Amino acid sequence: MLRMITRNHVKLILSLQKRKVREDSSLFVIEGDKLVREYILAGNRVILMAGKPEWIDGEPETVTGGADEVVMVNYEELRRISSLRTPHNVLAVAHMRKGQFSNDSLHGRLTPVLECLQDPGNLGTIIRIAAWFGLGNIICSPDSVDFYNPKVIQATMGAFMHVNVWYRPLEEVLGYAAGNGLPVYGTTTDGKSVYESDLGNEGLILFGNESKGISAGLSQYVTSRITIPGPPKPVSGLESLNVSMAAAIVCSEFARRGNSGSQQSAIGSQQS
Repeated sequence: MLRMITRNHVKLILSLQKRKVREDSSLFVIEGDKLVREYILAGNRVILMAGKPEWIDGEPETVTGGADEVVMVNYEELRRISSLRTPHNVLAVAHMRKGQFSNDSLHGRLTPVLECLQDPGNLGTIIRIAAWFGLGNIICSPDSVDFYNPKVIQATMGAFMHVNVWYRPLEEVLGYAAGNGLPVYGTTTDGKSVYESDLGNEGLILFGNESKGISAGLSQYVTSRITIPGPPKPVSGLESLNVSMAAAIVCSEFARRGNSGSQQSAIGSQQS
């Protein structure tokens, strides 16, 4: 017989909206019918599933059986524990993936590198873009938005299951690239058109902060400055593209030339 959600369940779920709690507990929240279902059907387990009774009753054992504990919630309870304005029918709590970053993973493939990315929607969209083009790794600066932020997970539309997001000091990563002959493609407003640039099949693609772009400290590592050509005449309010839009265009051009990341790495940790 299904149990109703308890105060301890509510306390746990609400606490996981904070990054420090997620990191300390190695737990995160997945929200939405489709995301929870696909996560479990991909072979993952969750420690807690909280859903409306009608949703739980309508799912097969292959889905509900993927939870260590299943509890019922009504709409008002979902509104209270959800990070979304309009909650779905179910959410789940799961363990973070574990693994270890290796510089060897930078060779033989393309890797997006994100400096101080702040918007959860941008990171989620870039993860989705990376998954679409077969890029198995993304590297973020430690001050970037947390991969396990519920809004990031939501924005990936399930792609978070297929991409590693590592948080590393970018000076170390780019310094390694410089010392090992790996190109660093820096996306700037004053570079050479990405459509006319020489693009290889390995290296790092560096995207800067949403408002400030690539910092001066990291610009020194850029070996090829690329840009997306805009309108022939300046247009008020269109100084640059949103970083996730830019990532889609740049990754698409690499893929068009047959330079996408066909060597997908094993999925591991997002924090190492």
